[in-house]
Amino acid sequence: MCGFIGIFGPEGADVASEIYEGLLAIQHRGQDAAGITTFTDTFHSRKGFGLVRDVFDEQAMLELRGHLGVGHVRYPTVGVGRAEDAQPFHVNFPVGVAMAHNGNVTNFEELKDLHFRSSGTRLNSSCDVEVVLFVFVRALSERIRPGVKVGPDDIFAAVAAVYEEVKGAYSVVATLPDVGMVAFRDPYGIKPICVGSKVDEDGHVWHAAVSESVVLDVIGYERQFDLAAGEAYFVPASGPPVRKQIGNKPHRPCIFELVYFARPDSMLDDISVYRTRVRFGEAMAAQWKAEGAPIPDSVIPIPDSSRDAAMSMAVSMGVPYREGLVKNRYIGRTFIMPNQDAREGSVRRKLNAIPLEFDGKEVLLVDDSIVRGTTSRRIVRMVREAGAKKVYLATCSPPLVSPCPYGIDMATKTDFIAAGRSREEIAASIEVDYLMYLDREAMNQSARAGNPSVEKFCNACFTGDYPTGDITPEVLESIAGERRDSQQHLLPFKSKVGAGG
Repeated sequence: MCGFIGIFGPEGADVASEIYEGLLAIQHRGQDAAGITTFTDTFHSRKGFGLVRDVFDEQAMLELRGHLGVGHVRYPTVGVGRAEDAQPFHVNFPVGVAMAHNGNVTNFEELKDLHFRSSGTRLNSSCDVEVVLFVFVRALSERIRPGVKVGPDDIFAAVAAVYEEVKGAYSVVATLPDVGMVAFRDPYGIKPICVGSKVDEDGHVWHAAVSESVVLDVIGYERQFDLAAGEAYFVPASGPPVRKQIGNKPHRPCIFELVYFARPDSMLDDISVYRTRVRFGEAMAAQWKAEGAPIPDSVIPIPDSSRDAAMSMAVSMGVPYREGLVKNRYIGRTFIMPNQDAREGSVRRKLNAIPLEFDGKEVLLVDDSIVRGTTSRRIVRMVREAGAKKVYLATCSPPLVSPCPYGIDMATKTDFIAAGRSREEIAASIEVDYLMYLDREAMNQSARAGNPSVEKFCNACFTGDYPTGDITPEVLESIAGERRDSQQHLLPFKSKVGAGG
């Protein structure tokens, strides 16, 4: 899970400040590293470890000039983690391209063997967007003719080459000096991407492609549409934008975006993240009652992504909603902390209980999911120390049992607390008096209600049914091995970075 923004503005404009503001809006998608690449007569790039505000100072922003640019925030998936892994990436020859992506290339090693190891060509990093960039540029260069401008057909042919060779889940934005900007979404549409535009006071049109629609809201653009699965969108240097449907696979957007990753004020595939989480809460309340579960004195969210569902659940159950856990907003999201030790150590720093809301009470905690169970157990213990008589827990998603090869570092198969355990065993492990997972079909129905045209979501982490059809046990073991290796090579004071976006 990463976040990106690409902007193509009018000649003479500078887009870096808007890219910076856009990256701040999606900082939740990645806190490990950030980068911006712009172009005037040359590429200007600034990348580094840390939050957006840490990577870019006033001098850096002054140097990031140009009317087209790409920005990126990254969270760790796999890889040792070096500064050169930070996105965006750019090449100057045979055609200039700057590119960023969100996702994970599942045949990364295969493509490295095919295009690099066997030819003597060298990669500059362990980041898989470099392979996407290579395939795109190679295909584009094969169509370039002296004196002939690169056009939509050339761009779409290059995107088609990526779809043909690059497997996995990815959404991509790239800027090409003197040519334009292109955005495209993987053939199954697993990773989100939408486009927008604005008209400035001089009547010039600015175009943007972003990971979440909230970016467009923040920088004052009008959201136009989400790219479909296998669709490409090209904004030429002159002339109107062009859309083309290239892939023909069924659309399978990631359900976990709605459960956890995305901001509630975003729209993904015309689905309101906020409204979906409200529906999660309503479905959870109905399921809680149907199971005959104990009625709590209050419903309390584990902030932040479960707050909307918890409030909706409380209202539907006729039980008071309370804020009993206070979050330190200067601590990053523990789900995407780089390793288990970091996750465990950050829980106490991140959350603190309000004893008045727990002392002598039976409380129902609501969370978005349970992955390893470590964080849940520590929160339950904290709540009991605050005086809770009984602690119940409900989650907005079903049990997680299968690794995600598409760019979500939730766990390897042996890490999931739900793998091979009954609900009662999980409840005992995390020390709650009652545990409920939202039914998977109820979760999907809640999401589909926002846009019935989305027939199915990717549920692979709950079922092991991978929509791309090419995820074998060997692929999963390879990813698990990379994660184990990366944890052994963590550098002091630096979190590991992801081969995936």
